[in-house]
Amino acid sequence: MANHPALEKFRQGVPGTPHNWCRGCGIGQIWHYTVKALVELGLSDDEVLWVAGSGCAGRMCTYWHKDYFHTLHGRCLPFATGIKAARPDLTVLVHSGDGECIAIGGNHLIHAARRNVDVTVISVNNLNYAMTGGQFSPTTPLNANTATSPYGSLEPPVRLSELVVSLGGTYVARWTTSHPRQVINSIKKGIRNKGFSFIEILSQCPTQYGRRNKLADPVALMEWLKSQTITVKEAAEASPEELKDKFVIGELASDTRPEFIHSLRELAKDAQKA
Repeated sequence: MANHPALEKFRQGVPGTPHNWCRGCGIGQIWHYTVKALVELGLSDDEVLWVAGSGCAGRMCTYWHKDYFHTLHGRCLPFATGIKAARPDLTVLVHSGDGECIAIGGNHLIHAARRNVDVTVISVNNLNYAMTGGQFSPTTPLNANTATSPYGSLEPPVRLSELVVSLGGTYVARWTTSHPRQVINSIKKGIRNKGFSFIEILSQCPTQYGRRNKLADPVALMEWLKSQTITVKEAAEASPEELKDKFVIGELASDTRPEFIHSLRELAKDAQKA
């Protein structure tokens, strides 16, 4: 792992110096967890293609030393679906922030999940639009302060992982950046799953969200995020009051059903025979 080409590229400051993220941001950790999962799976770098859109998380693909698609804001899943249709042999990873994933790209998330496209989405949820100035996003908690909600957000937040479960995602998990081994294992399971995999990672944004909510210290923000979680097992026995405002962490779904691109190809073969 120490001499992996992607890590060497990252250390050498390509394309950033050494990278584009703020001090204390969790995205660098998530990038590392992703590479660690690929190494542990023993995948050849030429078998893997990274796809991302815009925003802070969108920069993740540009630090991958092999092929990647840096796409339009919110449109990474249509690109990933097209890639998988053309090259079903590839492992396709999609990195997407919470704003991109459920706001401008929300419709694409809905349909990729319900179709069960064989891609692995690693969703970085830092609870705000970090790159554009710290505005509130669809996942911002109630009453949280942001650049556009200085007196507290009035909108109930979208629960990303629960939404994907309801849409039929066949592997869904949620963790925080403070759960490195669990995140790595979930990414590995997501890649091995033949269908739509969604791993949500609650990530610290000290520069924007943290600063405006008296959590500017990255470690304090990580500890706060972790304190807002409850495990799947604990949640099953918790009261509605105990679950209020908590993020359920763990594996929320693990299922099998026909994968979209495979089914599409089989249908085309049958049509040709007819």
